Amino acid sequence: QNWMKGMSYCLHSESHLDTGPIYVRENGTLHMVNQGAGSIQNVTPKTRPFRLFSRGFSVELCMNREDDRARRQRTDHFIFTYTKEGNLRYSAKSLFSLVLGYISDNVDHIDSLIGFPEQIAEKLFSAAEARQKFTEPVTGLRALRKFTEAYGNLVLCSLCLRNRYLVISAKLEEIKSFRELTCLDLSCCKLGDEHELLEHLTKESLSSVKQLLLKDNSLSDAGLRRMTAPVRVLKKGLENLSVLDLSCNPKITDVGIRYLLSFKKLNCLDISGTGLKDVNAVIKRIQTQIGLVHSKVPLKEFDHSNCKTEGWAEQTVLQWEQAVMEAIKPQDNLRSRTAALRFYGKTHRIKEVVKCKLVEAEANASVNLQFYKEKVQNCHLPLKNEVAGSHELKNNKKRPLAEQERERTSKKKHLCLTVEDWDLLNTY
Repeated sequence: QNWMKGMSYCLHSESHLDTGPIYVRENGTLHMVNQGAGSIQNVTPKTRPFRLFSRGFSVELCMNREDDRARRQRTDHFIFTYTKEGNLRYSAKSLFSLVLGYISDNVDHIDSLIGFPEQIAEKLFSAAEARQKFTEPVTGLRALRKFTEAYGNLVLCSLCLRNRYLVISAKLEEIKSFRELTCLDLSCCKLGDEHELLEHLTKESLSSVKQLLLKDNSLSDAGLRRMTAPVRVLKKGLENLSVLDLSCNPKITDVGIRYLLSFKKLNCLDISGTGLKDVNAVIKRIQTQIGLVHSKVPLKEFDHSNCKTEGWAEQTVLQWEQAVMEAIKPQDNLRSRTAALRFYGKTHRIKEVVKCKLVEAEANASVNLQFYKEKVQNCHLPLKNEVAGSHELKNNKKRPLAEQERERTSKKKHLCLTVEDWDLLNTY
């Protein structure tokens, strides 16, 4: 009984906290000490499950509470597949794919990609494109410029915006960010002479353009003068142009054709459907000064089948077009309403926009004015030119120096700039 008194004294001591029921084992049996009376009661032991935390404790695993998007992408770290037995199996992604996904999510924060390997950059561009990062208004433009300034024509070497004037108006700055394009199709876009994109064509970033299609763009002689001013005066801009389509622009006259004579590397030219007055004189001038021959058969360079959007950003341009088409879907409802009004005998009609097909029909009905450069097949032609050049050298030696100086001064007079040309140079 002495140890019972000591036990009860310890239980009733104020210096110790209440630790709950106390069990004592004696002679192989377990006894529970009653704290109130200090007696011992025989009890059968109850098996309790081991609990590390209290009953109301819970744990929630998340990446960041403030960023819901990051919490949704927790499963992106794993690849889920099903086995033959139908069991779900998952495996962790590689570190490269995880890092690639993280950088593509924050691609607008990249400082520069100059010197970065092209193979990895293409995968990074595809990952950002799959997340539609380039369709965002501000961050997409900033990210696209980082790629274009580092990789140039790899991002996009050919761009076809035929009859996509809505895409041009919505994504003008993004289109201007493309560099080193070799082919650009802007047919049936109704841009006009003062459009910002036509002014951008004269920049050094697009001096690599070799094929330019400007069919049905409401161009006039003033637009051609602005577009050819850097080539005529500064020998810059579209100096490497080899294929040019200016058909279905009725405001272009004989005066505007003179500006095209500065494109010395032209191999194909289409001026069908323009407002020429003296067609025979224009054909002769183009043949003598550029060396292009009038074709009686339509050329394949102007059937618009070769011009396609090619490069890393091919899907990006398609995403822009889909976004524009989704934005104009309410107009389709208006068309259905007008069709219903016509069915019920209403006279209200909406004038439809004239498409490029009508312009093509008019162009087919007009005179075909397509030109190409003949390939020299006979080996005698260069010999004749050499003989003629030797005769000219002999004649020049016989001429007095005074006449030669007169010819030089007359050529310089023809190269004098007009006031309009000086005004254009001041704008660049």
